[in-house]
Amino acid sequence: MPLSLLLSIGNFVVGLAAFSVIGLVSPIGRAFEASPEEAGAVMTWYAIAYVASPVAAALTGSASRRLVLTGGLVLLAAGAALGALAPSLLALKASRILVALGAGLFTPGAAAVAVALSTPERRARELSVVFFGLTLAQVLGVPLGSWAGYAYGFQATFWVVAGLGLLAAAITWAAVPATLAFRPVSLATLGETLTTLHCLAAVLFTTTLVAAMYVVYTYLGPLIETRFGYGRDGVTAYLLIFGAAAVFGNFTGGFSADAIGPSRTLAIICLTQALMLPIVAMAPLSPFVMGAAVVVWSLSGWSFMTPQQARLVAIAPEKAPVMLSLNASAIYLGVALGSAVGGAALGRGGWTAVGLAALVTALLALAHLVWSDRLVARARATAVSTGTGEPA
Repeated sequence: MPLSLLLSIGNFVVGLAAFSVIGLVSPIGRAFEASPEEAGAVMTWYAIAYVASPVAAALTGSASRRLVLTGGLVLLAAGAALGALAPSLLALKASRILVALGAGLFTPGAAAVAVALSTPERRARELSVVFFGLTLAQVLGVPLGSWAGYAYGFQATFWVVAGLGLLAAAITWAAVPATLAFRPVSLATLGETLTTLHCLAAVLFTTTLVAAMYVVYTYLGPLIETRFGYGRDGVTAYLLIFGAAAVFGNFTGGFSADAIGPSRTLAIICLTQALMLPIVAMAPLSPFVMGAAVVVWSLSGWSFMTPQQARLVAIAPEKAPVMLSLNASAIYLGVALGSAVGGAALGRGGWTAVGLAALVTALLALAHLVWSDRLVARARATAVSTGTGEPA
């Protein structure tokens, strides 16, 4: 079996660990007598902790990739087990820090391995295979985790994550070569990237786009409950629809990036999100039409992963590992911001405020993309005029 597909198994567990909380907001709230906004903060804690993953990656930069990837999955499994045993909402939030650090070691590391082992013309497609596990977690893991959480309590889902994490760790240890050649990420390289404006702006585009999506997505379960009066099965069905569309989006993004370029693909994604997010959150849709809207929203939104990563590697190929690590952190920074904005909007203005906040954030993402590409073009022109070559 190709290594990229085996790494995708680990990303499936990471996706389940991270995103299963989307379908567990109501069960967690009931377990600890918390509001949807308070329960949704469990996702925010995970996302904030994940932002520290580039530092962890830099500190482990000279270690074996097999050891780092396997260790990340073991740490994730331990955090999930502690979450299942959490006696309070605060303890549950604290356990998510371990889960996030483990995921932060695995996902960007797996992407860097895929980049190291692929040719430039196949890089986007190989990355789409590695990240297929994340989208598959949306299709199967999140809906099934939601169903189990509603039926048996959120703890059941966390125990499943812990068991699958250990299984994925064993598979990763067996699959990744111990002598795999790679370029270590150092704290110096991390610091240089963070202080290079066009690199930082390119990475942070991920944050604004993901934030727009999560203004609504974090609260999709409560939205379905409120609008249609559905419970476990109804919420699970919509999460399944969202996840199925995400799989197609993952591969569509890869092919589109190869065909028309990453930036054009990302611009189309931003515009589609600006259209669909307010519709999902605000429009008085029937259950069937709501399902169709969720398909378009998810298909377009989850198309962003591969073109954005291909774009980042093209901007600074010699810094690919650190750029991909920062991009993974940017995803969860977006999750944190989007969840926080969505929670604040829901608490103060209801679903109309949520839809408007998502629209504004999606348009901000488009403006961010245009600005970022202009910075990259300017940096390249400066590098050529000074004879220093491509910008670092």
